[in-house]
Amino acid sequence: MVATLEFIEGILVTYAKATEANRTTPWRRGNVVELSAESGADVMITADLHGHRKNFNAIRRIANLANNPGRHLVMQEVCHGGPTYPTNGGCMSHAMLEDVAKLKATFPDRVHFLLSNHELAEVTDFPILKSKKMLNLLFRMGLQEAYGPAFDRVRKALVAFIESCPVAVHLPGDVWITHSAPERCQMEGFDRGVLERPLDYADYQEDADLFRMLWGRDHRAENAQAFADTLGAKVLIHGHEPCCEGFAVPNPVQIIIDCCHDKGRYLILPLDQALTQKEIVARIQPLAG
Repeated sequence: MVATLEFIEGILVTYAKATEANRTTPWRRGNVVELSAESGADVMITADLHGHRKNFNAIRRIANLANNPGRHLVMQEVCHGGPTYPTNGGCMSHAMLEDVAKLKATFPDRVHFLLSNHELAEVTDFPILKSKKMLNLLFRMGLQEAYGPAFDRVRKALVAFIESCPVAVHLPGDVWITHSAPERCQMEGFDRGVLERPLDYADYQEDADLFRMLWGRDHRAENAQAFADTLGAKVLIHGHEPCCEGFAVPNPVQIIIDCCHDKGRYLILPLDQALTQKEIVARIQPLAG
């Protein structure tokens, strides 16, 4: 059943508010959100959800932003996965992206949704095939099922929201949160300009530095250290990589968090301390329980 006109107009307003909030977040410098004790008390860090509604609800409950006015929440990658519409098999994860936009609109200075590869694929039509299913097509089918003739308007609004998202969060102690790390960084380097200047369509294309950062799966210590050196980072926190235990520590620099299954994990870090990788790992907690 297609959503009512009133509901659709509400979604469009929410996306517009969230897009503006992304652009005007007080702590944002270029494409990086710079958090410190000045900006709040702590930050909850989560990773890929891919439509996992139970974990999304757990994140909202644990973050409890309404009753924790000093808390920030970092989220990433909610598209592609989870339940489907029984009528056409379309992906319902668009609803979770809408809920993220609502969170951003409600807590504009404290919710930070990072640009990730699956959301970027919706902007650029970059095909993602998983388990013999074209995820982009299923996402479009979900939007079509939900919004019917308003499909194009809603899609335009969600694309604008995604394009306005930051690409990194920088924490005290030079801890950097990005969706992933570029491959071949120790050989090809990385253009820090994508963190500082307005992005354009060329940055979204395959083999561009931003694209490499969002899609990379090179967790060799040498590669991670090269990326860390480029950022001036002591610790890198990523999503992107599936982790059967909900997190992984592949080398002395990186920490990977995964939220898209029943062993999903999260972190809450203080903003008035500089923590080591070991100290950060000790704070990783399960979403369930």
